[in-house]
Amino acid sequence: MGCMAAGTASADVLRETALEAFKALPSTTPAVKNNPITPAKIDLGKALFFDPRMSASGVFSCNSCHNVGTGGDDNLETSIGHGWQRGPRNSPTVFNAVFNEAQFWDGRAPDLAEQAKGPVQAGVEMANTPDNVVATLKSMPQYVAWFEGAFEGETDPVSFDNFAKAIEAFEATLITPAPFDAWLNGDDAALSDVQKAGLQQFVDLGCVACHAGTNLGGQGYYPFGLIEKPGADILPVGDKGRFAVTETADDEYVFRAAPLRNVGLTAPYFHSGKVWDLKVAVQIMAESQLGEEISDESATQIVAFLDSLTGTAPTLTYPILPAETASTPQPSGEVLPQ
Repeated sequence: MGCMAAGTASADVLRETALEAFKALPSTTPAVKNNPITPAKIDLGKALFFDPRMSASGVFSCNSCHNVGTGGDDNLETSIGHGWQRGPRNSPTVFNAVFNEAQFWDGRAPDLAEQAKGPVQAGVEMANTPDNVVATLKSMPQYVAWFEGAFEGETDPVSFDNFAKAIEAFEATLITPAPFDAWLNGDDAALSDVQKAGLQQFVDLGCVACHAGTNLGGQGYYPFGLIEKPGADILPVGDKGRFAVTETADDEYVFRAAPLRNVGLTAPYFHSGKVWDLKVAVQIMAESQLGEEISDESATQIVAFLDSLTGTAPTLTYPILPAETASTPQPSGEVLPQ
């Protein structure tokens, strides 16, 4: 009886500690700034998210790089885009991205709406233009009707800004409640003993200093290699991270802390996508960020804890997209590898 009471007390202390650092996912879709979320807007955003005609080639959609069937990313080192070019960085997961303070590895987009505008215009991704996106949407009566329903009362609802807001509304629904949330909410059986040991290690080592909050990350910017900089095989010298946004020397090789929800599904890891094994990634982080050479057992326990962050993805039905018309812009640009 005494041992049971001690074990319960220990579990309660761990949960109290965890609740100071982490937040469970909300049970409803979170609100986003300056963009009231409605069912009509969510449905429109879903169609746009899956529609490859939003790219110049007619090949790539948002879902190409942020595949909702594979953890919200594409499981590639770096994404493949227009003309089969490779992008410069690993694709972050779209799941739970609404809880990040900013989007992209360098935080250059303040919210999901601004993020949605980036890949559409990036030459190595969808290689389109705002004007061509709007022309494409306006050429299809069904899209026009959907925009009018989602942005009721606006004189010109089919706009690039509203395109982005609709995608943001849909992406805000992509939250994945996990066993860790159940445990934070009081279900002692939701985590195994190994996972609880891994959580204790995660806290004691100091991982929680960067990976906290609702998304266990996504809330701050830190140098990759705070204690010991990894080699160029993991940290390519040509990508200086947030420096490209701020042009401040202190921001060289600084990146947004990766959110860790569903991290067990999103290999390969880091902005470079150079590491495919989560356990190896944990060991690299411990050494480069904390100056700790952790044991194999500790790394295994931490990975077990991280697996408790793998959540239940929302069930999605692929949308039937509006039909093209004679005025719909035709695909353009080189889409085959040279």
